[in-house]
Amino acid sequence: MGESIRALCEAPAGQKEVLQGNIAFAVGCVRGGIHAADGYPGTPSSEVIDRGLSEVQDLIHVDWSVNEAVASAVGVGHTLAGRDCVVTMKIPGLFQAGDIFTSGASFTQKRGGLVYYIASDFTPSSTQHVVDPRYLFKSCFIPVFEPRSHQELHESAAIAVEIARQYNTQVVILPNGNLCHSEGLINLMEPLHRDPVEMPDSLKDFNVFPAFARKHYDTTMSERVPALQEMVESSPLNIWEKGSGKMGVVTAGMSDLYVREVREALGLDFDILSLAWTNPLPMDLITEFYHSIDGDVYVIEDGYRFIQEAMMQAGLHPIGKDAFSNLTEWTPALVAEKLGKPVTHNKVDVQPIPRPPSFCAGCPYRLFAQEVALLRKKKQVGTVFGDIGCNGLLYFLNALDTGLAMGASEGQRIGYVMDKPEEAARCLTVVGDSTECHTGMDATRNAVYRNVPGVKVILDNSWTGMTGAQPTPTSPVNLSGQPMKFNLPASLRAHGANVIEVGAYDRKGLRAALKSALEEAAKGAYTTIVVQEGVCIQKAQKSTQRVYVDPEVCKKCGACLVCPGIEADENGVPHVTNMCTGCGGSSPACVQMCPTGVLHAVDLKDLKRQSMPEYPVPTARFAEKDMAVKDMPERISVAIRGVGGQGNLFFGAVLSKLAFLAGYDKKNIIKGETHGMAQMGGPVISTFACGKTFSPVFLPGTTDCLIVMEKSEVLRPDFLAQLKPGGIVLMADTAIVPIGFPKEQYPADEQIFANLKGYKTILVDVLGKALELGDSSGRVANVVMMGVLSTVNPFDRIPEAAWIEALRQVNAKPSIWAANAAAFQAGREVVKNARVIA
Repeated sequence: MGESIRALCEAPAGQKEVLQGNIAFAVGCVRGGIHAADGYPGTPSSEVIDRGLSEVQDLIHVDWSVNEAVASAVGVGHTLAGRDCVVTMKIPGLFQAGDIFTSGASFTQKRGGLVYYIASDFTPSSTQHVVDPRYLFKSCFIPVFEPRSHQELHESAAIAVEIARQYNTQVVILPNGNLCHSEGLINLMEPLHRDPVEMPDSLKDFNVFPAFARKHYDTTMSERVPALQEMVESSPLNIWEKGSGKMGVVTAGMSDLYVREVREALGLDFDILSLAWTNPLPMDLITEFYHSIDGDVYVIEDGYRFIQEAMMQAGLHPIGKDAFSNLTEWTPALVAEKLGKPVTHNKVDVQPIPRPPSFCAGCPYRLFAQEVALLRKKKQVGTVFGDIGCNGLLYFLNALDTGLAMGASEGQRIGYVMDKPEEAARCLTVVGDSTECHTGMDATRNAVYRNVPGVKVILDNSWTGMTGAQPTPTSPVNLSGQPMKFNLPASLRAHGANVIEVGAYDRKGLRAALKSALEEAAKGAYTTIVVQEGVCIQKAQKSTQRVYVDPEVCKKCGACLVCPGIEADENGVPHVTNMCTGCGGSSPACVQMCPTGVLHAVDLKDLKRQSMPEYPVPTARFAEKDMAVKDMPERISVAIRGVGGQGNLFFGAVLSKLAFLAGYDKKNIIKGETHGMAQMGGPVISTFACGKTFSPVFLPGTTDCLIVMEKSEVLRPDFLAQLKPGGIVLMADTAIVPIGFPKEQYPADEQIFANLKGYKTILVDVLGKALELGDSSGRVANVVMMGVLSTVNPFDRIPEAAWIEALRQVNAKPSIWAANAAAFQAGREVVKNARVIA
């Protein structure tokens, strides 16, 4: 990521950086003088603590709590000590913390500032619903700040805590998930210091007895709400940009960037009222803006119709979403269409292949999935009640049915078997260890308390895997590195449950454990819990273990093909792929699936694969005079499509450094990334733009170059439409077929190329070149593609030395920089013989 978090927190004010939104916020917490942060992992908010504040624990008190309700209470506790605290979560976490949140909203006494950072995901990309929480915030009478840019997100903690202290209220920062996960150019804010609030000796006034609640409500209505209304009406953070006055747009949050992108790209003339505060709304300002427009006024906002309905209730008639609109999150294309300027484009006539998110290669859950699928095939298990997290991916392997909320699976099973007692021995509850500690243990206690027979399986991988492997009570250490003392199996036994412990990579043991548990359930035993233990592969030790089968003895039955780390060649013989992790050194799942026992574990060196040679470290260094480029365009943009795990994030990081070297830091640099479930083997897209640009989501027809790291991904809806006239497509000659998808249904090259007519496309075998370089993982394939990119217009205007320097700035370790430089040069050479498809 370039600068370390510590360096960013301590750097001079005004220093320019390109930061992910969550990291910009985290750095802003420290520079803004926030004392503490707490939270629970939840995409798209996790990086604030995980990749940000956890790195500077001597500068801010920070930790994870077991769930959002506890984190919120911890936050309240900090404020009662007179300190300021930020609590992070996603929108579903808000509702899990609902009791704490709504009760705390009523406090009207002086205290430290409490700021809730609640990341939205209205698409949704990795969230189970699209509920608009602003209606709840309104009923709680608390101010809501919706950041509109990475700069504003960087400064938002300091802004919010000042409001919290001044008006004796908790404050919500509600950032759009795309803002959280995209990256943008910011100027580091001035460091601030804030003394603790002097608190009374007694905290007895901080209570929620009915009499206290009545008093707090009356104070809220008579003092806080009028003061907040006056504040938002006069806030300099609201922006009114005047045009000709013939058309107007009221917007807020990240939608502001989409509106500006459309206005700039299409050269439109309209006035903009961009709101910083969406509760309370500055209705006098909105009304004044509305009446100043001699034409239509549009509302562009996330979620449902919160601003639009407020305007309608005030007797105004804006144009926004229909009452039953299914639109919850805008894009520049949708904004252009709403404003009467739709962007038309051709559509592909071949459907892209489905890529459901999948377990990582070597995931400890994979054998469990195989065993449950087998039990279902034998009709021994019917319904499987699922949870939120990595275990939810069992759905795509026919090993799970329902999903509701974190910790809800066991409660569902209880209700189900109470009505269908004959199903008690034919259904399973599945939950992850972090989710069991989050809220699942309540239902475990409920099942024991009510003597409900059945089987609950806790997939214990020791970390919160789906959101990036954050620590949980079952982890070996907590966030600060202290050893954990919590023992999950012992806790479950203390509850009164019968517990069976089995290893995740022990297929026979798993089968025996499930059989025993189901038999006990048939006898009426209550809550037999199978704890499957196996460390999340993201945290497992790096292993050189791989697998091999002699082609002469292999039956080519395909039974071992259960993981993206292994695939069959053109003759049907399995071999490891560049994604193989060796199951972290445990007994490989694919080996245990082989019915004839001919597939066996070997060491990587035994496969006689070429190891990555030592490449010479580049000696020439970039100097400013090398960037004597006067004819660079006002805007450069790239969109990259691929499959999770191909290194799109690294690609974007290098382009950001390159933009700095090319002088675009004087304008703007922005990147967009796909995060969440789509990264786990699903389709991903990254965007990059610098210069005269606003949004990480592009308007169709404005992108200079499309890069396709997996060739069928070019068929994703609206991707080719991003290319501007005269633009170019760089396509890797790489096919990645999802597990279980019939190879014969993968689009033929002729079908793909037929949809590229009219586009200049260069087909390059970047993965093959990476393997030639000795990279058995194929991970430098993206750097080979960078070399290709450096040869096409307008990227060929940037000196080669600048590309090499950008690679160094992203990873300066000599061996890695040398390997990346070699891959880059290989890309510049291989393109000379690449196939061009017109």
